[in-house]
Amino acid sequence: MAHPKRKISKTRRDKRRTHYKVSESQIATCKTTGESHLYHRAHWHEDKLYYKGKVLIDNSVQAEA
Repeated sequence: MAHPKRKISKTRRDKRRTHYKVSESQIATCKTTGESHLYHRAHWHEDKLYYKGKVLIDNSVQAEA
């Protein structure tokens, strides 16, 4: 009877046994800027960091001062 030379980890075994696979990432469009970005991720547009249509960080103001 064949025996494996090394123990296979639980993680490696479980990865092989899964039936679900990685799907393509969903892309959203920002209502404020019209930029495409990943869901639940902030994105930069014209030196401003947007999340859920609101400005979080505004680098353009800091550059002028």
